[in-house]
Formats: sequence, structure tokens, C-alpha cells
Amino acid sequence: MKHNLILSLALGATALFWTSCQKEKIESTPKLEFEEPSSKNGQVIQDMYIVQLKDNSLPISSFKSGLNYQTSREQVKTEIQQFHKELTKKEVLPKHVYCSAIIGYAAKLTVDEVEELKNDPRVLSVEPDRVVVLGKPSNPGGGGSDPQQSTPWGVSRVNGGTSASSHRAWIIDSGVDLDHPELNVNTTLSATFLGGNSTPDDQNGHGTHVAGIVAAKNNSIGVVGVAPGTEVVSVRVLDRRGSGSISGVIAGVDYVKNSASSGDVANMSLGGGQSSALDAAVLSASSTCKFVLASGNESDDASNHSPARVNGSNIYTVSAMSVGNVWASFSNYGSPVDYIEPGVNIPSLWKNGGYNTISGTSMAAPHLTGILLLGNVSIDGYVNVTPDAPDTDPIGVH
Repeated sequence: MKHNLILSLALGATALFWTSCQKEKIESTPKLEFEEPSSKNGQVIQDMYIVQLKDNSLPISSFKSGLNYQTSREQVKTEIQQFHKELTKKEVLPKHVYCSAIIGYAAKLTVDEVEELKNDPRVLSVEPDRVVVLGKPSNPGGGGSDPQQSTPWGVSRVNGGTSASSHRAWIIDSGVDLDHPELNVNTTLSATFLGGNSTPDDQNGHGTHVAGIVAAKNNSIGVVGVAPGTEVVSVRVLDRRGSGSISGVIAGVDYVKNSASSGDVANMSLGGGQSSALDAAVLSASSTCKFVLASGNESDDASNHSPARVNGSNIYTVSAMSVGNVWASFSNYGSPVDYIEPGVNIPSLWKNGGYNTISGTSMAAPHLTGILLLGNVSIDGYVNVTPDAPDTDPIGVH
């Protein structure tokens, strides 16, 4: 356990194999089922790399000057292009530029460029970019008439559903349904990092489900969130298929580091193998606001997965349980885990104004996000039958 429960673990950097809470699946029956991981999950994106620079590697410091995010990023982009050309004698067109959580960029590079960068003392790390893919639900969901309001079992279990927070929830995910009648979305702050003609609007459903667990309104329809009516911000890093890249996820974290306020909470219901750049970005961004991380659904030690393995005073890794405080067998475990929260058969919102019930540590994490938005976390019991026995996982409640 971290914080009051565990000692901090050192970050490591080994081979990356990405999984994005990919086993979550629509529950049509009480039996817990998950889709197999996508064959593209963790696949290296050909010739794409993430370059992390040391903080003092560029001659400007606009990322620390209080400029707006876009201006800061453009200035850093100019310096990065100059740095890259001076070092490699080649032009570079970054796909992403990082100016807040970390300093660096993601771009298409040749083998020679990669070697030049790795050997330069101003470069902290160079790693291949990889695909991030959420599991595809068996039922696309969405639409339909609004059901009569009910309080999900998970919200009741954590003593939520009573009041909104004055802070914001930043949902780093597949986006959020911007006009869902159950959500209070800050469309001005919402952003997309997919490029092209993309918007922060959720075309997959996963991000809207997460947002609903945190903050679905207490009205006459649908479900109630842990902190009902709290303002949510869509930080879209995954497309309609639930697909994205590590570099895009880092871009979302970089944006949150620049834009969030103290008291806000960022939710990352995605994760997988090991990425030193992503770990560094989350650790840095946690100095601005709290971060809640899904532990992952591989039935594995969370220490093997980023960003779940990241430790810090404002970072919380969450595993999943079912009704009756029963350990969810799919959930990751181990010393990085701070709390265990409801994550099995969780009803919430979906894209296109809809509703769905799904399972995963992706659903457990936003329960804690809602609790943190409302104040401090209390412990109400433990889940004792876990793969890392005799250790126990505390159940966090409001």
C-alpha cells in the first residue's frame, strides 16, 4: 500500500507491453465475462518514438512561465525542432509536444536519429510508441429511453451520491458524451489529442461510463454518481474503437498538469506494460492535482504495469471488488495498490445519452475519484482473499 499504508517503490524501465483495462465487457448476466485482449494491444507503432528531454535541455522555459498551454506548447515545439535539427541534421514534425508534465516530443524517426538522440546527454530517454486498445464491448449500447433513477450498488457502498464537489474531474479516456443529460461537462476545457477532425466527444462509451460513476447527476433519470453533478472535463486520448497510443496518453496527462487546479482529480482508467515516459508524466502531473489509476485487469502484479505502478503522495492505484467485499479475480494486485473499490457489474452512463453495465478496474478507479473529490478517504473494511495474501486491501469510502 502507498501513502499511510505502503512504502514508495522505485520506478523501473523495462520492456513495454501495453494493455488498456482491455478485458472490460458489457455484463448481460451476473456471470463475469471479459473479451480477450486485442491482438494490436501493445503493438509497436512503426518508426514512432517518444523522446523525453532533461528539464534544462532547451534554452527557453515557457513551460514554467505561466503562458497559456497552447502558446507554451508552440514555443517549446519551436525549440524542439531546432534542437532536433542541430543534433541529427534532419527536420522533425512532432506528432505531440510535451511542455508541462515532461519536456519532450513524439515523432516519426529513423534508426540513425534514434541513435543520435540516445547518445546525447540532454536526452533522458527514447522509447518506441505503442498502441493502446480498450476491449470492445459485446453490446455497443447508447440511446433508448431514460430509465427511472436508481443508485448503483457501488455508489452506495462507498457512501456516495449525496453532494457535488466544487472541484473538477479530469477524465483521461475515450472522451465524454458532451451533451449527456446526466453530466455537467466543461466543454471549454475539454480537449482531444487524437488530431484530425476529432473532438472531445466520446465515440466509444468507456469514458462516459467512467465519468458517470464519478459524477452522474442526482435527478429523476438513470443513475447517481459518487459526487453527483460535479463538473467533468473530457481529455480524449482514445478513438471510437477505444484505440490510441502511449504518446497520446502522455499528451493528455501533460494537458492536465498545465490546466488542472489543486483539489481536482484526474482519472486514468487505462494502463498496461511499462513506460518510463508515461510514469514520469503522471508523477510530475500529480504535483498539480490528484491522480487515480486503475490497477489493470491482467490478474497480475500492478508493479508490472504503467501507470499503475507509479507511487506518489497524490497518486492512488485502485483494484476491483464485487458485491460483498469479494475480490475480483481479474484485478491486478500488489504493493502499488492503495484501495479496492466496486468494479463488478457497475451500471453507469454510455455514449449517445445511453446507459450500460460493465466491469473492470476501470470502474473501480472512478469510485475513488468521486470520493477524493468529496474530501478525504476513510477505510471501511478490507478484502482479505487476494493474490498477494497475507496482505489486505482497504476499501475506501467517503
